[in-house]
Amino acid sequence: MPKILIVGGGYAGFYTAWKLEKWLRSGEAEVTMVDPLPYMTYQPFLPEVAAGSIEPRHAVVSHRRHLKKTNVISAKVTHVNHAEKTATITPPTGEPYEFKYDIIVVTAGAVSRTFPIPGVADQAIGLKTIEEAVAIRDRVLTNFDKAAALPAGPERERLLTFVVVGGGFAGIEVFAELRSFATSLLTLYPEISFEDTNFHLIEAMGRIMPEVSLKTSLWVIDNLAGRGAQIHLDTQLTSAVDGKIELSTGETFETDLIVWTAGVMANPTIVRHTDLPIEERGRLQVRADLRVGTEDDIIADAWGAGDVSCVPDLSGGGVGGNCVPNAQHAVRQGKLLAKNIVAVLRDEAPVQYFHKNMGAVAGLGVGVGVFQSGNLAITGMPAWFAHRGYHGLAMPSWERKLRVVWGWVNNVFLGRDVVSLSATENPRAVFEEFVSRPKPPAPAAAPAAAPAAKAPAAPRAPRAPRKPTVKAAAAEAASATTAPAAQKAAAEASASK
Repeated sequence: MPKILIVGGGYAGFYTAWKLEKWLRSGEAEVTMVDPLPYMTYQPFLPEVAAGSIEPRHAVVSHRRHLKKTNVISAKVTHVNHAEKTATITPPTGEPYEFKYDIIVVTAGAVSRTFPIPGVADQAIGLKTIEEAVAIRDRVLTNFDKAAALPAGPERERLLTFVVVGGGFAGIEVFAELRSFATSLLTLYPEISFEDTNFHLIEAMGRIMPEVSLKTSLWVIDNLAGRGAQIHLDTQLTSAVDGKIELSTGETFETDLIVWTAGVMANPTIVRHTDLPIEERGRLQVRADLRVGTEDDIIADAWGAGDVSCVPDLSGGGVGGNCVPNAQHAVRQGKLLAKNIVAVLRDEAPVQYFHKNMGAVAGLGVGVGVFQSGNLAITGMPAWFAHRGYHGLAMPSWERKLRVVWGWVNNVFLGRDVVSLSATENPRAVFEEFVSRPKPPAPAAAPAAAPAAKAPAAPRAPRAPRKPTVKAAAAEAASATTAPAAQKAAAEASASK
């Protein structure tokens, strides 16, 4: 059986494996998927996870639960040598090892793209993983707890100031969701007023959300301004050292939360460690039929899809004639990729990828959304329902769909769950504080020092005779008088015996 290696378990990788399980005949191929995480993250739900509207575990899809026939390896692929058809797999524990394959599918995804702005590396947090979304939610809740116990002042203002960098779909969605989240928390924190909270979005370009019309983007700006959120257009972040925000306009303020959403780039772990062709922007060079290569040069047995790949957009859209890195393309490319692999295995011709974007939809907080399809724009509550309906159905597997929708229904009657679990970052803190520890051993007694040799004593000078006192002289005279008499008595006693 040919061995198929799928590098990455995100949208494209997961859907490729999922559909290969459906379309491959028994014994036709052996599929192995390698990803450091044991789940696929449905990234369009990350803003709602950050705002407490979706349970974090419901926004991810377990690899092992839904891929029954695929060999799932929780590790990283750190090098691909396609000339020899070997990949280096580096597990979290143990030594790296070589994996031999016959067909490789590169779907390693993308990571946050940042710039060398002072303080960003130390202070900001991205929005590409479920862990980042959970950390944002917990930071907002923890900051509200801290601020409620403080008097008005700079520290309280810093805790209640929230910053998002990047005005694309992800940035606007998380910005609007956090604004909605903070407003809903005010009823639980009477110590904090609406005016105490500050929200800033920083965008270097002159507009937001390029996927929608200019008119629709202006409606979003006006809606957020009416909700107390400020958007800085044509503005760059110049410094974020210690949470002090400095903008190119000269404005400064302090914050305790910076969310970075200003672009993505192909996963460098793969594209920098492979002999497969990489295009000028650092992505895997992929043809329209999802085989690696160009129109004139096909790399046999190598496929690519998703955010890590540069795939031509035959619909005429995209940027520079290529598909933009988003979930819509990744999901559809993954499905087609599985079909094309099966077709080639059966000596059939692969099909080119073609998808014409039917529109864009975004959630801007509970009850507010925006939808754009051509010249048709819908805003407000109807667009919010369209957003939830579309993504609720797009979530893979009915098990995940039901969990997400059931959570939304619960929130209608019970409200959002507003418990911060930031303590999970150091779960042993309380245990370590009160745990009993063995007493330290008593210090060993120091060994006695050997006695030093005594120096010979100096000869003493002869003592001068003491002069007898009157009492001593009288006693001496009496002794001299009685001594002869005593001797005479003793002699007479001896003779009589």
